[in-house]
Amino acid sequence: MTAQLAFAQDNDDIKKAVTINSKLGTLKQINAGVLNVGYAESGPANGPVIILLHGWPYDIHSYEDVAPILVKAGYRVIIPYLRGFGTTRFLSPKTPRNGQQAAIASDIVALMDALKISKATFGGFDWGARTADIIAALWPERCKALVAVSGYIITNRVATLQPLAPKAELGWWYQYYFSTERGKAGYSANTHDFNKLIWQIASPKWNFDDATYNRSATAFDNPDHVAIVIHNYRWRLSLAEGEVKYDELEKLLAAGPLIKVPSITIGSDFDGAAANGAMYAKKFVGPYKHIVLEDIGHNVPQEAPKAFADVIIEVNGLQK
Repeated sequence: MTAQLAFAQDNDDIKKAVTINSKLGTLKQINAGVLNVGYAESGPANGPVIILLHGWPYDIHSYEDVAPILVKAGYRVIIPYLRGFGTTRFLSPKTPRNGQQAAIASDIVALMDALKISKATFGGFDWGARTADIIAALWPERCKALVAVSGYIITNRVATLQPLAPKAELGWWYQYYFSTERGKAGYSANTHDFNKLIWQIASPKWNFDDATYNRSATAFDNPDHVAIVIHNYRWRLSLAEGEVKYDELEKLLAAGPLIKVPSITIGSDFDGAAANGAMYAKKFVGPYKHIVLEDIGHNVPQEAPKAFADVIIEVNGLQK
């Protein structure tokens, strides 16, 4: 069963139908910071808040089977579209289409402010895990607890300049593709097929069907999607600059801040040799646990929804 929702883009002249799985709750819009943010909400309005963050090239449907489990446990679940995805839009055409990590994290803090949420438990993977890590590290007063797939993945651009072993470099082929104008043009022309390929590569044992992929793929029709994705990866490789207003936050992140809030990290097959979490365990100095999910790829919440939801519930019980 699905819920059909319509929203006005820019000056209301362009209308686009948006379909989300009804298990995600209601799709809403709110002005927050530089964005009008689209987000799914479910659960009791007075329940403890869980904010779940998707990555690239995914969307809020990564949590379609996680949200009902958390709602049943009494939580209020908020799942926003990140900038450049779904129904989230920039309020001004003059705002840089910036995909740097501090900008995305600031968006989520602004969303919390707009929704009058003082503190939440965060869960995420890919860009979502990085964003959740950043909020836990820089705004611990806003983060009750953290669940991060792939662990501590805050970007250090100096470290990123160092080459990896050939096999590891091969795994990041799309970053180098995006560094070229050919790659930008190719991603723009072939977004649907490109992102489906990433799903297959990142989760080789996940037999998703076309309907599952296509439901998420509508989120890539966002008019700013290509610009945000290309900038995100070019910024990481120091091939594009960020905005000056985020410089202080990026300085703090470059120092590798520790995470003190109760945390559970998740390793999966996608992480390869890093799945055991040993390389980042020391970054978590509060109550901490690491788990490994076998035969699961990158999109952990959609591939293993019960395991992910159980960890979200568990992390709220870790004592400070």
